[in-house]
Amino acid sequence: MNDQFVKEARNIEQLSDGFTLYNGVQIPVLGFGTWLMPNDDLGIASVRKALEAGYRHIDTAAVYKNEESVREGIRQSGVPREEIFLTTKLANPEHGYETSLKAFQASLERLGTDYVDLYLIHWPNPAKFRNCWEEANAETWRAFEELYEAGKIRAIGVSNFREHHLEALAKSWKIKPMVNQIHLCPGNLPASQVAYCLDREILIESYSPLGRGQILEIETLRELAETKAKTIPQIVLRWHLQKGFVALPKSVTPVYIKENAQIFDFVLSVDEMAVIDSVLEGSCGSPTDPDTTDF
Repeated sequence: MNDQFVKEARNIEQLSDGFTLYNGVQIPVLGFGTWLMPNDDLGIASVRKALEAGYRHIDTAAVYKNEESVREGIRQSGVPREEIFLTTKLANPEHGYETSLKAFQASLERLGTDYVDLYLIHWPNPAKFRNCWEEANAETWRAFEELYEAGKIRAIGVSNFREHHLEALAKSWKIKPMVNQIHLCPGNLPASQVAYCLDREILIESYSPLGRGQILEIETLRELAETKAKTIPQIVLRWHLQKGFVALPKSVTPVYIKENAQIFDFVLSVDEMAVIDSVLEGSCGSPTDPDTTDF
């Protein structure tokens, strides 16, 4: 397996440090996730607080319906746009060449920017395209490549793509994805999917890296956290970093937003990493099957 990102992780010391995508673009190792974040003052404040805490990577999506709050949170923070790595994703009903171009422009307008740092196909096999998903993805990716070559996107990628989805897309791509964002946490580490991506220099991003809260109930993680004088989320996020994954924790609580970012003053040993590796499968929830979703 290509261990480029693991090697880079050894030299990461702060939130703004990152991994190098195969096209040379730097992506900060820890992002602020916004799934279920409201599109209101609370959402705005959450993005602002994240940026004040040092985050320089914000992850949103058209389907989250909070791109406007992300825009306003960034504006209120005073952090220059060029210092922020901003990701959004294409909504499921918008697959196809022309519709993808229009959807991307709509996201730019909601985000108040003229480019994004990373744009992802959110799901590979939406219900609307269940009988023609390969063709729909190929046309969508053609639009992504065009936008990338025009300089409107600094990196392009996918989300929730398994090996067969990537194999199908590879038949027509000119530019391979730089990122695959998947549901990944202790007890849910899809080894073959991860290996497939890393062997092709495709970075893995972990959404729901804390298992949507289930990790707080795992005794072995609690014991390890106590020995490190850290919280369970902190040791789990550190595990993601040392694995060479970008983690995207989400919170609207200021104390947790700040706490999740405090993972650069300690290191997990090989044995401690193995403890987290050994969490029972399914302990942190299971990923949604992209080929059977009803959305």
